[in-house]
Amino acid sequence: TSISKFFLLGFSQDPEHQPILFGTFLSMFVVTVLGNLLIILAIISDSHLHTPMYFFLSNLSLADICFTSTTIPKMLVNIQTQNRSITYAGCITQMYFFMVFGGMDTFLLAVMAYDRFVAICHPLHYLVIMNPRLCGLLVLVSWFISLMYSLMQSLLVLRLSFCTNWIIQLFYCELAQALTIACSDTLANHILLYIVTGLLGIVPFSGIVFSYTRIASSIMIIPSADGKYKAFSTCGSHLSVVSLFYGTDLGVYLSSGASPSSWKGMVASVIYTVVTPMLNPFIYSLRNRDIKTALQRLLRRILYVQ
Repeated sequence: TSISKFFLLGFSQDPEHQPILFGTFLSMFVVTVLGNLLIILAIISDSHLHTPMYFFLSNLSLADICFTSTTIPKMLVNIQTQNRSITYAGCITQMYFFMVFGGMDTFLLAVMAYDRFVAICHPLHYLVIMNPRLCGLLVLVSWFISLMYSLMQSLLVLRLSFCTNWIIQLFYCELAQALTIACSDTLANHILLYIVTGLLGIVPFSGIVFSYTRIASSIMIIPSADGKYKAFSTCGSHLSVVSLFYGTDLGVYLSSGASPSSWKGMVASVIYTVVTPMLNPFIYSLRNRDIKTALQRLLRRILYVQ
Protein backbone atom coordinates (compact mmCIF):
# COMPACT_ATOMS: atom_id res chain seq x y z
CA THR A 1 0.00 0.00 0.00
CA SER A 2 1.44 3.36 -1.04
CA ILE A 3 1.77 6.09 1.54
CA SER A 4 2.62 9.73 0.96
CA LYS A 5 3.31 10.94 4.48
CA PHE A 6 3.72 10.07 8.16
CA PHE A 7 2.64 12.11 11.17
CA LEU A 8 5.09 12.89 13.97
CA LEU A 9 3.15 13.43 17.19
CA GLY A 10 6.11 14.56 19.25
CA PHE A 11 5.32 16.68 22.28
CA SER A 12 2.26 18.51 23.53
CA GLN A 13 -0.08 19.82 20.84
CA ASP A 14 -1.46 22.50 23.14
CA PRO A 15 -1.02 25.87 21.32
CA GLU A 16 0.12 27.51 24.58
CA HIS A 17 3.11 25.15 24.80
CA GLN A 18 4.31 25.62 21.23
CA PRO A 19 6.30 28.90 21.73
CA ILE A 20 8.07 27.39 24.77
CA LEU A 21 8.93 24.20 22.89
CA PHE A 22 10.09 26.14 19.84
CA GLY A 23 12.29 28.50 21.86
CA THR A 24 13.78 25.70 23.97
CA PHE A 25 14.74 23.43 21.10
CA LEU A 26 15.91 26.28 18.88
CA SER A 27 18.23 27.45 21.66
CA MET A 28 19.55 23.92 22.22
CA PHE A 29 20.12 23.44 18.50
CA VAL A 30 22.02 26.74 18.14
CA VAL A 31 24.18 25.95 21.18
CA THR A 32 24.92 22.46 19.83
CA VAL A 33 25.92 23.68 16.38
CA LEU A 34 27.97 26.66 17.61
CA GLY A 35 29.66 24.69 20.38
CA ASN A 36 30.74 21.83 18.16
CA LEU A 37 31.68 24.21 15.35
CA LEU A 38 33.95 26.15 17.72
CA ILE A 39 35.65 22.89 18.72
CA ILE A 40 36.28 22.05 15.05
CA LEU A 41 37.58 25.55 14.22
CA ALA A 42 39.82 25.59 17.30
CA ILE A 43 41.37 22.25 16.33
CA ILE A 44 41.89 23.30 12.70
CA SER A 45 43.37 26.70 13.56
CA ASP A 46 45.77 25.55 16.30
CA SER A 47 48.76 23.51 15.12
CA HIS A 48 49.29 22.21 18.68
CA LEU A 49 46.03 20.28 18.31
CA HIS A 50 46.97 18.52 15.09
CA THR A 51 47.25 15.18 16.88
CA PRO A 52 45.27 11.93 16.59
CA MET A 53 43.17 12.62 19.70
CA TYR A 54 41.93 15.98 18.42
CA PHE A 55 41.53 14.66 14.88
CA PHE A 56 39.04 12.14 16.25
CA LEU A 57 37.43 14.83 18.42
CA SER A 58 36.86 17.08 15.40
CA ASN A 59 35.16 14.17 13.61
CA LEU A 60 33.01 13.52 16.69
CA SER A 61 31.95 17.18 16.76
CA LEU A 62 31.08 17.04 13.06
CA ALA A 63 29.03 13.87 13.60
CA ASP A 64 27.21 15.53 16.52
CA ILE A 65 26.30 18.58 14.41
CA CYS A 66 24.94 16.34 11.65
CA PHE A 67 23.21 14.02 14.16
CA THR A 68 21.25 16.89 15.70
CA SER A 69 20.56 18.47 12.31
CA THR A 70 18.70 15.37 11.11
CA THR A 71 15.89 15.81 13.65
CA ILE A 72 15.64 19.26 15.25
CA PRO A 73 15.16 21.50 12.15
CA LYS A 74 12.20 19.40 10.96
CA MET A 75 10.70 19.44 14.45
CA LEU A 76 11.04 23.23 14.64
CA VAL A 77 9.33 23.61 11.26
CA ASN A 78 6.49 21.34 12.40
CA ILE A 79 6.02 23.33 15.62
CA GLN A 80 6.07 26.68 13.79
CA THR A 81 3.65 25.60 11.04
CA GLN A 82 1.46 23.46 13.32
CA ASN A 83 1.84 20.70 10.75
CA ARG A 84 2.94 17.35 12.13
CA SER A 85 3.40 15.62 8.78
CA ILE A 86 6.60 14.44 7.11
CA THR A 87 6.71 12.99 3.61
CA TYR A 88 7.40 9.29 3.13
CA ALA A 89 10.68 10.06 1.35
CA GLY A 90 11.59 12.61 4.03
CA CYS A 91 10.95 10.08 6.79
CA ILE A 92 13.13 7.41 5.17
CA THR A 93 15.87 9.98 4.53
CA GLN A 94 15.76 11.23 8.13
CA MET A 95 15.84 7.65 9.41
CA TYR A 96 18.87 6.88 7.23
CA PHE A 97 20.99 9.84 8.31
CA PHE A 98 19.94 9.43 11.95
CA MET A 99 21.38 5.90 11.91
CA VAL A 100 24.51 7.02 10.02
CA PHE A 101 25.52 9.72 12.48
CA GLY A 102 24.39 7.77 15.54
CA GLY A 103 26.60 4.90 14.39
CA MET A 104 29.50 7.30 13.80
CA ASP A 105 29.26 8.53 17.39
CA THR A 106 29.51 4.95 18.62
CA PHE A 107 32.54 4.10 16.49
CA LEU A 108 34.38 7.36 17.13
CA LEU A 109 34.06 6.97 20.90
CA ALA A 110 35.58 3.49 20.59
CA VAL A 111 38.40 4.77 18.36
CA MET A 112 39.12 7.59 20.84
CA ALA A 113 39.31 5.04 23.66
CA TYR A 114 41.86 3.06 21.65
CA ASP A 115 43.83 6.25 21.08
CA ARG A 116 43.96 6.91 24.84
CA PHE A 117 44.96 3.28 25.45
CA VAL A 118 47.94 3.58 23.10
CA ALA A 119 48.92 6.99 24.52
CA ILE A 120 48.99 5.79 28.13
CA CYS A 121 49.97 2.14 27.81
CA HIS A 122 52.47 2.50 24.93
CA PRO A 123 53.62 6.15 25.09
CA LEU A 124 56.99 5.56 23.41
CA HIS A 125 55.35 3.98 20.37
CA TYR A 126 52.33 6.31 20.25
CA LEU A 127 53.33 8.37 17.20
CA VAL A 128 54.40 5.23 15.33
CA ILE A 129 51.18 3.31 16.04
CA MET A 130 48.75 6.22 15.71
CA ASN A 131 50.18 7.46 12.44
CA PRO A 132 48.08 9.63 10.06
CA ARG A 133 47.39 6.68 7.78
CA LEU A 134 45.90 4.55 10.58
CA CYS A 135 43.88 7.49 11.95
CA GLY A 136 42.41 8.21 8.53
CA LEU A 137 41.69 4.52 7.98
CA LEU A 138 39.87 4.17 11.31
CA VAL A 139 37.61 7.12 10.50
CA LEU A 140 36.96 5.88 6.93
CA VAL A 141 36.07 2.39 8.16
CA SER A 142 33.71 3.92 10.72
CA TRP A 143 31.98 5.94 8.00
CA PHE A 144 31.78 2.92 5.68
CA ILE A 145 30.18 0.61 8.25
CA SER A 146 27.71 3.28 9.37
CA LEU A 147 26.71 4.13 5.79
CA MET A 148 26.31 0.48 4.73
CA TYR A 149 24.29 -0.57 7.77
CA SER A 150 21.99 2.45 7.46
CA LEU A 151 21.55 1.79 3.74
CA MET A 152 20.57 -1.85 4.35
CA GLN A 153 18.03 -0.87 7.01
CA SER A 154 16.54 1.88 4.83
CA LEU A 155 16.21 -0.44 1.82
CA LEU A 156 14.43 -3.03 3.98
CA VAL A 157 12.02 -0.36 5.23
CA LEU A 158 11.19 0.60 1.62
CA ARG A 159 9.71 -2.87 1.02
CA LEU A 160 7.24 -2.51 3.92
CA SER A 161 3.58 -1.56 3.61
CA PHE A 162 1.78 0.89 5.89
CA CYS A 163 -1.98 0.42 5.77
CA THR A 164 -3.95 2.53 8.24
CA ASN A 165 -1.62 3.63 11.04
CA TRP A 166 0.76 6.35 9.81
CA ILE A 167 1.44 7.94 13.19
CA ILE A 168 4.94 7.91 14.72
CA GLN A 169 4.79 8.78 18.41
CA LEU A 170 8.21 10.49 18.56
CA PHE A 171 9.32 13.86 17.13
CA TYR A 172 11.46 12.17 14.45
CA CYS A 173 11.29 9.08 12.23
CA GLU A 174 12.78 6.28 14.29
CA LEU A 175 13.33 2.80 12.83
CA ALA A 176 11.84 0.77 15.66
CA GLN A 177 8.75 3.00 15.71
CA ALA A 178 8.28 2.62 11.96
CA LEU A 179 8.47 -1.17 12.25
CA THR A 180 5.70 -1.23 14.87
CA ILE A 181 3.20 0.50 12.56
CA ALA A 182 3.99 -1.51 9.42
CA CYS A 183 1.27 -3.94 8.31
CA SER A 184 3.58 -6.28 6.36
CA ASP A 185 6.08 -8.85 7.58
CA THR A 186 8.94 -7.16 9.47
CA LEU A 187 10.83 -10.30 10.51
CA ALA A 188 13.85 -9.57 8.29
CA ASN A 189 13.94 -5.96 9.55
CA HIS A 190 13.88 -7.03 13.18
CA ILE A 191 16.55 -9.71 12.67
CA LEU A 192 18.90 -7.19 11.05
CA LEU A 193 18.01 -4.58 13.68
CA TYR A 194 18.80 -6.84 16.64
CA ILE A 195 21.90 -8.49 15.18
CA VAL A 196 23.62 -5.41 13.78
CA THR A 197 22.52 -3.09 16.59
CA GLY A 198 23.84 -5.65 19.05
CA LEU A 199 27.15 -5.83 17.22
CA LEU A 200 27.41 -2.05 16.83
CA GLY A 201 26.66 -1.66 20.51
CA ILE A 202 28.56 -4.56 22.06
CA VAL A 203 31.76 -4.52 19.98
CA PRO A 204 32.59 -0.79 20.35
CA PHE A 205 31.55 -0.79 24.01
CA SER A 206 33.67 -3.88 24.69
CA GLY A 207 36.60 -2.11 23.06
CA ILE A 208 36.06 0.91 25.31
CA VAL A 209 35.84 -1.25 28.44
CA PHE A 210 38.98 -3.20 27.45
CA SER A 211 40.90 0.02 26.73
CA TYR A 212 40.00 1.62 30.04
CA THR A 213 40.71 -1.57 31.96
CA ARG A 214 44.23 -1.55 30.56
CA ILE A 215 44.52 2.20 31.13
CA ALA A 216 43.49 1.82 34.77
CA SER A 217 46.05 -0.96 35.25
CA SER A 218 48.78 1.18 33.74
CA ILE A 219 47.85 4.22 35.85
CA MET A 220 47.88 2.21 39.06
CA ILE A 221 51.54 1.26 38.65
CA ILE A 222 52.64 4.90 38.25
CA PRO A 223 54.52 5.67 41.49
CA SER A 224 53.66 9.35 41.97
CA ALA A 225 50.19 10.73 42.65
CA ASP A 226 50.90 13.65 40.32
CA GLY A 227 51.77 11.24 37.51
CA LYS A 228 48.55 9.30 38.08
CA TYR A 229 46.52 12.52 37.97
CA LYS A 230 48.15 13.70 34.73
CA ALA A 231 47.63 10.31 33.08
CA PHE A 232 43.98 10.14 34.11
CA SER A 233 43.28 13.77 33.17
CA THR A 234 44.15 13.00 29.53
CA CYS A 235 41.16 10.66 29.26
CA GLY A 236 38.78 12.26 31.79
CA SER A 237 36.82 14.22 29.18
CA HIS A 238 36.42 11.21 26.91
CA LEU A 239 35.30 9.03 29.81
CA SER A 240 32.68 11.64 30.74
CA VAL A 241 31.35 11.72 27.17
CA VAL A 242 31.26 7.90 26.99
CA SER A 243 29.31 7.72 30.26
CA LEU A 244 26.83 10.33 29.04
CA PHE A 245 26.40 8.72 25.62
CA TYR A 246 25.93 5.14 26.76
CA GLY A 247 23.90 6.16 29.79
CA THR A 248 21.33 7.98 27.65
CA ASP A 249 21.50 5.25 24.99
CA LEU A 250 20.65 2.68 27.66
CA GLY A 251 17.82 4.93 28.82
CA VAL A 252 16.33 4.97 25.32
CA TYR A 253 16.67 1.17 25.08
CA LEU A 254 15.00 0.54 28.46
CA SER A 255 12.23 3.04 27.79
CA SER A 256 11.41 1.36 24.46
CA GLY A 257 9.69 -1.38 26.44
CA ALA A 258 7.23 1.14 27.80
CA SER A 259 4.35 2.62 25.85
CA PRO A 260 5.65 4.47 22.77
CA SER A 261 3.97 7.71 23.77
CA SER A 262 5.18 7.63 27.37
CA TRP A 263 7.02 10.70 28.68
CA LYS A 264 9.81 8.41 29.85
CA GLY A 265 10.56 7.36 26.27
CA MET A 266 10.19 10.91 24.98
CA VAL A 267 12.54 12.40 27.57
CA ALA A 268 15.12 9.65 27.00
CA SER A 269 15.00 10.34 23.24
CA VAL A 270 15.47 14.08 23.79
CA ILE A 271 18.49 13.50 26.03
CA TYR A 272 20.02 11.08 23.54
CA THR A 273 19.39 13.12 20.38
CA VAL A 274 19.68 16.71 21.66
CA VAL A 275 21.20 17.06 25.12
CA THR A 276 24.18 14.74 24.68
CA PRO A 277 25.51 16.40 21.46
CA MET A 278 24.98 19.79 23.12
CA LEU A 279 26.98 18.90 26.25
CA ASN A 280 29.95 17.27 24.50
CA PRO A 281 31.66 20.59 23.57
CA PHE A 282 31.27 21.86 27.14
CA ILE A 283 32.75 18.68 28.59
CA TYR A 284 35.79 18.86 26.33
CA SER A 285 36.29 22.62 26.63
CA LEU A 286 35.87 22.78 30.41
CA ARG A 287 37.99 19.72 31.23
CA ASN A 288 40.70 20.13 28.61
CA ARG A 289 43.36 22.82 29.01
CA ASP A 290 44.55 22.54 25.39
CA ILE A 291 41.05 23.07 24.02
CA LYS A 292 40.45 26.04 26.34
CA THR A 293 43.70 27.64 25.22
CA ALA A 294 42.90 27.04 21.53
CA LEU A 295 39.40 28.49 21.97
CA GLN A 296 40.81 31.59 23.65
CA ARG A 297 43.25 32.10 20.76
CA LEU A 298 40.46 31.58 18.23
CA LEU A 299 38.13 34.05 19.93
CA ARG A 300 40.91 36.66 20.24
CA ARG A 301 41.65 36.22 16.54
CA ILE A 302 37.97 36.65 15.63
CA LEU A 303 37.62 39.76 17.83
CA TYR A 304 40.85 41.21 16.43
CA VAL A 305 39.61 40.79 12.86
CA GLN A 306 36.35 42.49 13.71
